[in-house]
Amino acid sequence: MFRGATSYPRVVAVEMTSERFEELVADALDRIPPALMSMMDNVVILVEDAPEDGDQNLLGLYEGYALTERGWEYGGVLPDKITIFRLPTLRICNTEDEVVEEVAITVVHEIAHHFGIDDARLHALGWG
Repeated sequence: MFRGATSYPRVVAVEMTSERFEELVADALDRIPPALMSMMDNVVILVEDAPEDGDQNLLGLYEGYALTERGWEYGGVLPDKITIFRLPTLRICNTEDEVVEEVAITVVHEIAHHFGIDDARLHALGWG
């Protein structure tokens, strides 16, 4: 949830409710091939207004152990967490269509981290 309203600029180019933004995230998840979604393990996907640290440029965040980092000792841990941030996304987009595209890119980007793909590789593939 968004905290620290005084430190985060509330000016956004696109006005969008939290509910509508969550629908866009759900739509983006629906576009991920089922075979790929079925390989995701112990991960939750959330939507929040903004990062707690106030980073205005952070659109999404993956926290956890990528599938490629999990060994025999992996177990009994809390789910990995993918968070998609609404306000930073709305701040960089000028239209709802741009929001739809940016959300889709961010969702794919963060899911890729779950599969062990780092930022450098994602940028090289055009998902940066």
